[in-house]
Amino acid sequence: MIEDNTEGIRPFLNSGSGSNIVITTHHKPDADALGSSLALYHYLVKLGKKVTVVTPTDYPVNLHWMPGNDTVINFEAEAEKAASLVEAADLIFCLDFNDLSRINDLGLLVEKSDAKTIMIDHHRDPSGFDDYRFWTIETSSTSELIYDFIKSNDGAELIDTDIASCMYAGIIADTGSFRYSSTTSHTHRIAAELIDLGVDSAKIHALLLDNFSLNRYRLMGYVLYKKLTVYPELKTALVSLTQEELMKFNIQTGDTEGFVNFGLGIKGIVFSALIIDRSVMVKMSFRSQGRFPCNEFANAHFNGGGHLNAAGGSSKESLETVLEKFKNVLPTYKDLLLTSYSNEN
Repeated sequence: MIEDNTEGIRPFLNSGSGSNIVITTHHKPDADALGSSLALYHYLVKLGKKVTVVTPTDYPVNLHWMPGNDTVINFEAEAEKAASLVEAADLIFCLDFNDLSRINDLGLLVEKSDAKTIMIDHHRDPSGFDDYRFWTIETSSTSELIYDFIKSNDGAELIDTDIASCMYAGIIADTGSFRYSSTTSHTHRIAAELIDLGVDSAKIHALLLDNFSLNRYRLMGYVLYKKLTVYPELKTALVSLTQEELMKFNIQTGDTEGFVNFGLGIKGIVFSALIIDRSVMVKMSFRSQGRFPCNEFANAHFNGGGHLNAAGGSSKESLETVLEKFKNVLPTYKDLLLTSYSNEN
């Protein structure tokens, strides 16, 4: 069930009159964040609106192929321009996040803005910063929600190949190419309709998944050989990376994407963690199979949250302190880890 109170803005969207709209998404956008943002961007432009996508930070180069990428404003690189756009906005769409802290300093500008905010998201426990929302946790991705939002606004006929390609990329990313439990029959029906609209599925998979730097693959080999630790008695896998290791391999934004999933490919593993020292903060990604609640684990111990099987966290403590805390907390979840579904059967 989608919580939808956006009827109040729909006459405004469909009025045909010009208006200023900003679309933003979480820091270090992934394919769903950027794909949903650019899909909505193209749709609103077709409605006659003046629209800009403003990201809080940069994002991986394997997303730069998306139609409309050249129009995106990076707040970190163009803070003054981004601030003026937010100040002049009539509407601000907030995609793929549910708390303004997820957009860093850009959140302070959105909070002060006189614009109406519309949250379109699929994460648990929204903080309530929004004026309107199109929200549910029962969907695979924000890109899937954008598709439903456009259709609910009688805009299906405006979905062209560019819009469809952006949404398809987001769905592919957030479903793990339709492997994750969030994938539903509705997800597959949307994917089929997007392919019918001209999406080149094989090409998008290649652009997303076979389009990384050589340094990423060298780091990947290092991680698998040197840094992947398994705790079989707790059905858990852990990878940690120091700031020095990131510098050694000249790692750029997006190069560690997907590393958290390595552990889940090991027979019997239920829970996988990736913990990285990003210098200003230690960042964590958690993935699980079955009933193990990554979101609860992240929220209880690492200032985070997310979905049942995919969540993240952060800490301002040292990497060594965070790793010690992780190893101390983990055994308290032993019963749940041992009874959760795994890939050993």
